[in-house]
Amino acid sequence: MKILFIGDVVGSMGRNIISMMIDRITSKEPIDFIIANGENATHGKGLSEDHLNELFDAGVDVVTLGNHYANKKDIFNFLDSYEGLLRPNNLHHSVPGTGTGVFDVNGVKIRVTNLLGRVYMAIDVNNPFDDLDTICASDDSDIHIVDFHAEATGEKYALAHAFDGKVSAVLGTHTHVQTRDNRILPNGTAYISDVGMCGPYDSILGVKKEDVVKRTWTSLPTPFNVKEDGEGIFSGVILSFNDETYECERIQTIYEILD
Repeated sequence: MKILFIGDVVGSMGRNIISMMIDRITSKEPIDFIIANGENATHGKGLSEDHLNELFDAGVDVVTLGNHYANKKDIFNFLDSYEGLLRPNNLHHSVPGTGTGVFDVNGVKIRVTNLLGRVYMAIDVNNPFDDLDTICASDDSDIHIVDFHAEATGEKYALAHAFDGKVSAVLGTHTHVQTRDNRILPNGTAYISDVGMCGPYDSILGVKKEDVVKRTWTSLPTPFNVKEDGEGIFSGVILSFNDETYECERIQTIYEILD
């Protein structure tokens, strides 16, 4: 079994890129299940219902979110409406929706869990370690993929090692820069600190360069505008699982610049 996990989708360019790349990837090799982080899919912050359905139409099975989950306020009208939409599980219990779900793929039970980190993140959430520990205690899925949306690499590594052998993969999202530390940990959990992003290549994390430079240099309030033209970038990983034991045998990165 192969699972494709796609990094943070940024703006309209990101949405267009994954539609094209899913077709290209699935034409070359069998992909059984597709997950994408969609928290930046609508103008760089948040997710609208139309754009959620655009991701589903492109072939994505599950869309995860992150710290920008509430930037488009109408999301509270549909967080409960889609089985394949997950918000961070360690938000306050009053937030609509769910952050973990089990999906049947040809008889294989795949759990996807979405968690937010706490280090350097300007959002108050429950302890992701305690949260994941509670989920694992009653989990009977065959494969368990964790999207850990977090800033600090150390926190991501710590969660991965704490749950090495208890979950199938801990995949970092949020920083928009793909790392080169993809590996299988000693007890079998696949890991990467950050999957990367899908969106404009000649940008700063998907945003127009001049906007980020101005704010960083001068500290003046400066709107961040998503770049919507030029070359694009696709970042993702393919997880390959043994069809009998469901152990992850390989985590392969995809990083492609597109005209």
